[in-house]
Amino acid sequence: MSNPIVLSRELAREADKRWDEFRASPAYADAEGYITSELAEFLRRAFAVSDFMLKNCTRNPEMTAALFESGDLFRGYDGEAYARSLAILLEDVEDEAGLSRILRLFRRREMTRIAFRDLSGLADLWETMADLSSLAEGCIAAALSCLYDRHCVALGTPMDGEGHAQKLVVFGMGKLGARELNFSSDIDLIFAYPESGETRGGPRIVTNEEFFIRLSRRLIHVLGANTADGMVFRVDMNLRPYGESGPLAMGFDAMETYYQEQGREWERYAWIKARPLAGDFAAGDRLAAALRPFIYRRYLDFGVFESLREMKQMIALEVKRKGMADNIKLGPGGIREVEFFGQIFQLIRGGVVPALQERRIYTVLSLLVQEGCIAPETCRTLQEAYIFLRRVEHRLQAVNDAQTHVLPKDEPGRARLAAAMGFDGWASFYDCLDAYRAAVHGHFNSLLKMEESAPEKDAAAEPLAEIWDRPRDDADIRSILQSAGYDDPEAAFRCIKSFRDELGDQVLSREGRDRITRLMPLVIAGAGRTDDSCIALERTIDLIRAIRRRTSYVALLLENPHALDHLIRLADTSAWIMRLLARQPVLMDELLDARTLYLPPERSELEASLARNQAKSDPDDLEGHMDALRLFRQINTLKVAAADITNAIPLMRVSDHLSDIAETVLRRVVEMSAVHLFERHGTPPCDPPLLPGERGFAVIAYGKLGGLELGYDSDLDLVFLHSGVGGLSDGRQPVDTTTFYSRLGQRVLHMLSTHTAAGRLYEVDMRLRPSGAAGILVSSVSGFREYQLNEAWTWEKQALVRARPIVGDPRLMDRFQEIRREILAQPRNREALRAEIRDMRARMRRDFPAPEPGQFDLKQGVGGMVDIEFLVQYLVLLESHRRPEILRWTDNVRLIRSLADARIIDEITAYFLRKAYLTYRSMGHKLSLREKPARVSDDRFIELRERVTAVWRRYVGTDSTS
Repeated sequence: MSNPIVLSRELAREADKRWDEFRASPAYADAEGYITSELAEFLRRAFAVSDFMLKNCTRNPEMTAALFESGDLFRGYDGEAYARSLAILLEDVEDEAGLSRILRLFRRREMTRIAFRDLSGLADLWETMADLSSLAEGCIAAALSCLYDRHCVALGTPMDGEGHAQKLVVFGMGKLGARELNFSSDIDLIFAYPESGETRGGPRIVTNEEFFIRLSRRLIHVLGANTADGMVFRVDMNLRPYGESGPLAMGFDAMETYYQEQGREWERYAWIKARPLAGDFAAGDRLAAALRPFIYRRYLDFGVFESLREMKQMIALEVKRKGMADNIKLGPGGIREVEFFGQIFQLIRGGVVPALQERRIYTVLSLLVQEGCIAPETCRTLQEAYIFLRRVEHRLQAVNDAQTHVLPKDEPGRARLAAAMGFDGWASFYDCLDAYRAAVHGHFNSLLKMEESAPEKDAAAEPLAEIWDRPRDDADIRSILQSAGYDDPEAAFRCIKSFRDELGDQVLSREGRDRITRLMPLVIAGAGRTDDSCIALERTIDLIRAIRRRTSYVALLLENPHALDHLIRLADTSAWIMRLLARQPVLMDELLDARTLYLPPERSELEASLARNQAKSDPDDLEGHMDALRLFRQINTLKVAAADITNAIPLMRVSDHLSDIAETVLRRVVEMSAVHLFERHGTPPCDPPLLPGERGFAVIAYGKLGGLELGYDSDLDLVFLHSGVGGLSDGRQPVDTTTFYSRLGQRVLHMLSTHTAAGRLYEVDMRLRPSGAAGILVSSVSGFREYQLNEAWTWEKQALVRARPIVGDPRLMDRFQEIRREILAQPRNREALRAEIRDMRARMRRDFPAPEPGQFDLKQGVGGMVDIEFLVQYLVLLESHRRPEILRWTDNVRLIRSLADARIIDEITAYFLRKAYLTYRSMGHKLSLREKPARVSDDRFIELRERVTAVWRRYVGTDSTS
């Protein structure tokens, strides 16, 4: 086994000298029988670079012999090894003095072992940090257990109001919380207890607060006091609420109140790595969960930028002021800058991306690549630098078990550090260190740059600030607004003044009011540059009105001027998008990246993205999964709409993308629902028997989704089928097949339709199932066929023309396709079918409200979309028995193409029907995005309407108005 310590000639002589010193000690005599030639060489090199190792092994013969005999130097520990050993050592401890001595001797032995394994290359960085952290945890837990018992004897057991015993919770902060402890580190702790109360069963009664403060004080003393045997760990309590002036231990309620009312950004930063590591773990987890909304905001927290800039500037000033060029933790490009880099993203995005709620900085950097926050090369550079810097830190501190981060200035010290790091001299080591620090510092400096993050100077916005600050209705103001691009400056002024007056009557934080004051001139200027300036201004103000109390989103627009530009551009063209953003401001994060905002993902990308998102959620958190699905749909629908209004994608692709989103979501919802039912009830009997991975369930899409013509607010017309037969499922709670699949359908509908904080996933219409609202929720596939053959009305067969299976078992979906072809391809009487189609179309028109005089309804008007749909369905029902190839497609455009290919209609007719249908759909999309009804002036599309009506007369035989 090679040794990583590279000894120069001078260091080799020093190693020999130190080895001779050890051999001359009583410790060597006691341990000689356990020292192999391999161990001797490892020790010789370790002694050359660590005074701590030499001193410990030389001055503690009993420890040294026992350690060498045990074989622990060449063996890794599991996470519980320290706790097990301490439990045995402390079994008969009698007093606090005995506790303190045993802990110190144990720490000395284990730190010697850890240093040996680290310096000799037997343990990597991760093992070393984990061992150091586990050692600290074991010592804290053991000390707390002993001291708690002694305090209960002296003061009684602390109780809550219901008589339940209370225990202290010890939170490890910083590197200890992340299990990244360094070799000679303070331990940052916070103490808390669940509830107020008083002690019972002791010689005297004290409050829980007094009990736990006394206990905390003794715990700190046992761990941190410097005795003849040294100390266990230095304890730092400065991260607790109120710092040095705060109580050593606080109740949960008081702690929650403090962070809610007084918590500062640096305290959020501090709690990122926190975890309960001793005492009442279950209670600690409850408190950590209660504080999570303080640490990680449930939205993209761009409001934290200003505080983070201040923290960054404080770091930079500290480096300059204290001359920390040689400090590998606090200096430029040091460990702190790597950690700050990752934790900035955690504070901003951790509430929206739960995966970022990770304590270990190395893992956080990898997650930032997965989330698209940083480039892979940036991640690799920072991770490599982090490993190198942490190894340097350990070797600096292993010299004398001293908490130092400063590079040595003396030549022997430099030679020793370079050798311990595996370099043949100081120059080569320092060049490598310098390169890593330069890279880290460069990335650190790129964060939160004022010139990159602060709003760009907008010359047009400067004179508009006065309009917002001191609005007055005079000619000068109107002139300024007209110059800014407003055709109707009076309307613009009324809109601005109304919003300002409204804010004046409301309670807003000073920070929130200041941000809106800085944002509004930029909004006024940006809206003035649009085609419909007053509309864009009004819609943008409506959005700001909706988010005015959630000022982090206002900060997003201030921090990202390009996002504001995109927002105003969208406001100019789409009321629908602005309403979506107002309902779900978390979507505003999508404005930050124009590369993805106007580029909707393809089906495979959607599926991969959803799988990644769902993998991050707790499998048992149904509400969390439901919210994640809603956010997924909203984000991707926003991207489709943004691409649509900017003509980045054609109309047909708009509906394809919306259909892809719906089907991707439905597939996930069905699988989640099925897993739940199959785990609880087992597998139901089906025909044919289910293959591995099959569920015996399928979702059939009708209407807009079935016809691949889904709109932004379209309902989903669905029918559920199953392949079950009579009998019970085979699980621990068996149920009959009908009940099983009914529950599965209900669970699917619940996940789709329930309104949560993130909104509703989809409105679902199940009325097209057999027997409509009176029918069972999930039909057997055989029952569906019988119904379609013997009971279904003509309008149900019309609906079947546009039906297609979208989710479920392939064999069951194929069976549906067979049934669809069988039903639709039956011979029909021409005149009877024409009469039914005419009657249904007339009845539908009567049921819909007539448009205002002078308006044409794109959908229901004569010669409109529904006439084309009915015409196509009529021809498919009439002709498919002799030309079954026309049944391949379910969307109207390709059905029209198929009718032409089958020579059922001529090419000219097909051309005009497609043109009319796509023209109506395109206009309908644009009106939908502006939140306007699908109606236009009666003088629009006259030729198309007349041609559609003529085709209707030719084939159906009478005017569609009849």
